[in-house]
Amino acid sequence: MTARPAPQPVGVEVAGLTYHYPDGTPALDGVSLSVAAGERVGLIGPNGAGKSTLLLHLAALLPERRRYLHVHEPGGHAHRHGLVGEIAIGGTTVSPSTVGRIRDLVGIVFQDPDDQLIGLTVGEDVGYGPRARRWPAAEVERAVHEALRSVNLAAHEHRSPHHLSTGEKRRVCLAGVLACAPGLLLLDEPSSGLDPRGRRALAALLRAIDATIIVASHDLAFIEQVCSRVVVMDGGRVAADGTAGDVLANEPLLEGHGLK
Repeated sequence: MTARPAPQPVGVEVAGLTYHYPDGTPALDGVSLSVAAGERVGLIGPNGAGKSTLLLHLAALLPERRRYLHVHEPGGHAHRHGLVGEIAIGGTTVSPSTVGRIRDLVGIVFQDPDDQLIGLTVGEDVGYGPRARRWPAAEVERAVHEALRSVNLAAHEHRSPHHLSTGEKRRVCLAGVLACAPGLLLLDEPSSGLDPRGRRALAALLRAIDATIIVASHDLAFIEQVCSRVVVMDGGRVAADGTAGDVLANEPLLEGHGLK
């Protein structure tokens, strides 16, 4: 059995991260980014900017290919795929040998909650991560109860997650991540499909969480509520990086990257 860890925000270092998908599609182009422990950062940019791909790398969920491979196709064309650069989470460099450690430090909430819900009941779903980490049964139960209470779903433990509203499903996914006590929380379009009340409630919840948070979203008002810093991505690159107030007030910058 493994003892339940205490939540501890961790820093993030990304240096020269470049990535092509196996079909040759470029996704990231020399991304460098430093996030301090406990910081809340918004990633904004048009579709295809590389925001979601960056989150997947931070969560160690994309295959590790440390060099470019030139692949010749029957028609004589060539493409390349692979990854260069480095990522460190809480001082641990992401690599095939550290994937387990990274996934203990990082929690990710995907854009579509149905991609993440796997339990027959809400309680089973939220408890999956703690059980997989072989925490003592009492600690698993406590983690599930605390996580559900934190997202205002304490009375939903025995319900089927697939019978919940979109907003409730998102909160179940978030509870499942929070139950594992991540130091880094990644969220991909967390306000998508939520009504104004749901967005306000989620923003308030995220502001209260003791973790480093990176949010990728097109919802600039939501980003402004949650994040003190904003990074603009476009074409797989970092196009701008500054305080939320400065970046979100810069209309020419936003318009130039399809955000207005």
